[in-house]
Amino acid sequence: MKNRMKEVASTLALASAIVIASPVLAQDTAAAPREQGIQDIVVTATRQATNMQDTPIAITAVTSEALEERGLKSVADLTALVPNAEFRRTHGAFGPGVSASIRGIGASDTNIGNDPTVAYYVDDIYYPTLLGSNFDLLDIGHIEVLRGPQGTLFGRNSLAGAVNIVSKQPNFNEQSAYVELNVGQYNRTDVRAGFNLPLGENLALMVSGAFKKRQGYQKMLDFTCEMNRRGTPELAGDVPVYNLATTSNPRYTPDDCVVGHLGGEDVQAVRASMAWEPASNVRLTVTGEFIRDQSENPADTTLSLNPALNTPNENLTFGYYGVAYDSRFITGNPYTTYETYNDPIGAGTVIPGHTYYNGMSTHGGHTLPARNDLTNWGISAKLVVGLTSDIDLTAIAGYRSLDETHIYQKDGTPLMTEMTTNVVTNDYTTGELRLSGQHGWIDWVAGAFYFEASGFQHAVIDQPRTGLIRYLNNSFDPVSKAVYANATVRPFDNGLSFTGGLRYSDDKKVVSLSNLVETTPNPTDIEFDVTPEAKVLSWKLGVNYELSANMLVYASAATGYTLPGFNPRPQQPSQIAQFDGNESVAYELGAKLDMFDRRLRLNLAGFYTDFKTRPTALAGQELLLGPDGQPSPGNSILIPLPDAPEGSTTCRPRTPAEISSGVPGFSCITRSFYLNTPATIWGVEAEATARPIDGLVLNGALGYHKFSSPDVDNRAINPRQPEPFWSANAGIQYTIEGMPLGGTLTPRLDWSYQGSRAPSTRTTAWNQPGYSLFNTRLTYDLPDAGFAISAGVTNLFDKLYYENFFILQDSGQSNVQGQPAAPRQWYLQVKKTF
Repeated sequence: MKNRMKEVASTLALASAIVIASPVLAQDTAAAPREQGIQDIVVTATRQATNMQDTPIAITAVTSEALEERGLKSVADLTALVPNAEFRRTHGAFGPGVSASIRGIGASDTNIGNDPTVAYYVDDIYYPTLLGSNFDLLDIGHIEVLRGPQGTLFGRNSLAGAVNIVSKQPNFNEQSAYVELNVGQYNRTDVRAGFNLPLGENLALMVSGAFKKRQGYQKMLDFTCEMNRRGTPELAGDVPVYNLATTSNPRYTPDDCVVGHLGGEDVQAVRASMAWEPASNVRLTVTGEFIRDQSENPADTTLSLNPALNTPNENLTFGYYGVAYDSRFITGNPYTTYETYNDPIGAGTVIPGHTYYNGMSTHGGHTLPARNDLTNWGISAKLVVGLTSDIDLTAIAGYRSLDETHIYQKDGTPLMTEMTTNVVTNDYTTGELRLSGQHGWIDWVAGAFYFEASGFQHAVIDQPRTGLIRYLNNSFDPVSKAVYANATVRPFDNGLSFTGGLRYSDDKKVVSLSNLVETTPNPTDIEFDVTPEAKVLSWKLGVNYELSANMLVYASAATGYTLPGFNPRPQQPSQIAQFDGNESVAYELGAKLDMFDRRLRLNLAGFYTDFKTRPTALAGQELLLGPDGQPSPGNSILIPLPDAPEGSTTCRPRTPAEISSGVPGFSCITRSFYLNTPATIWGVEAEATARPIDGLVLNGALGYHKFSSPDVDNRAINPRQPEPFWSANAGIQYTIEGMPLGGTLTPRLDWSYQGSRAPSTRTTAWNQPGYSLFNTRLTYDLPDAGFAISAGVTNLFDKLYYENFFILQDSGQSNVQGQPAAPRQWYLQVKKTF
């Protein structure tokens, strides 16, 4: 307790020192008019339109112009901008999505039965899952990333923060249009176009669309072809070639053995919005959008293979072709893989002793596409009525539908040890009604929120390594109701104000799970129904003080929560489990400062989070039970899970001595052991923008957080969370006037840094050191002609790093997979506005 209080005191003291010292920096600087210097950004983080610098919340707000200058196109790119935040494309096993973490609290599992810890809102419509959340930033007005719990105004699953995406709105006053073409490395072709069309004095239509196509940066290699090319044909055994055409050229070159690619992009999107103002105090906006994503699976390479962890079935599978499941299937180049999403062992094949290839017509011969297939569309309406000059009524309704299929094969070889086909549908409806007012001495908002969804997951998991096929048929039907109120009161005319908010939420999720295991002769089915639910009162309190027209300091405390959870992937009855939801209280001190005639903007924050309820899952193993309920034979022994609570287990292979002495061996399967491990997190953040002279813009941000919990601190290996503690970014650009044809030339350089990661609790072998990335861009702009051309390079110094690791060896399987991020790529962009 003393250490905890010491951390709180240190964090708040540091933030206080920053805040107290800040006025000295600009005590001789008069308040500049809002039109001068760094421009204001209007945000809706309080559910009202406010200037970001007057809003007592830690916000990173990025305009569409800033996104374009940096060449950022999707939500996953926000990592390069936001301190103490990480947005990463999810691993192929989890389908197309983005894992999100803010201030050390995050989630990465895209299963629609799980709840994220960062809430997404797109034009006031709640988006409930990580699956499909890598939104293309098409016609975005700005993006707000709110750090810290936002439970009172953004509600469910905003434990870590919220991402609020605000699109551009139709304009009644002028016609406009644009066309943008990007070409680049890996046959990249991106086309974006849009127009705004007034249809009268009070009606306007805005339409935009995007087409993105790029070949993957990872090559899929024909294993046998490659072994021949390398001069080691004996390593290929009798593994058949994937494509006979790859052997047609007797003089092998590196590309001769390429049979496909991973990591590519194939996306089409369209968005239309119509606004109608039948009266000066009434505005109705109706928006529809459609996204089709058939992108290739993420790049995925095998980093390690341990044959001692092979199952008997795996040894028989590879032995069928006269090879071993070992290091020969590591390509040595992270941008290549031997994975082909193909099972060359035909249906009905009998391999003696094999419990999967046993002659059944449904076992073997699968060939599936190495891409996802996502359709994500929605329609929404927003009505704003000005009841008086300072009171608005806002009504919002939205419907969205997601259909998605993704395939994942986990072994990185031309054979098959496990392949999953996942089909997900999720339809949901959102409604919100709110009143808001701004009266000089008080700003207030009150409202009601409703959300319901109907989701279904069907998955087929072929597991030759265990001899099983699993059929998952799971439904998820969440319903959320809430009422809320928030107000900022200014009782004195001295810059002092107080903020308070409450939200009462009634959340539940009706879940029905079925895990049918095809075993011979008697299939088994794990079925259970569960309804996680919570009735929660979230609150926020704050005190704010305006030191001057351009300086705000504030202190706040707020709460956040997620629903109780459950194991969404039980493999046998012993794995049916529920656990409590997350709950936290976060304390924050901050300052927002515009100084030196608004040529320098500095936003600072220090925070301390008391993570009161924190369910965690420890990866372990247990004995595989056969149809008779008894442990299945194998080559492993059950042992206690190191550094884990009593009752947690894992497995290890039998030693030669144990085998010779007759110690029985068993087969094992993965299992998650759930426990509650409260934690504390403290940290600091700084964001700065400067325009020291006309034409020159500098920006930067720095974040640090420290996570502490007994289950982490007492760990013998990697006593830390996997997320980086440090994050930083900086950018510089200078606009050169007076270029030919009345143009401007703007070079820009961006740098971002992510600290070290520790993805495993069992080994340091896969710890990833901190790394820096550099992007650069050069833009020639002819504003009078409405024409601009840009050339850029991402990952300028070709840094190799991994977005994700899939460390299957931690759960007793043979391999470790890594998802290498994209290497250096160049692009050329041409944009014409009308």
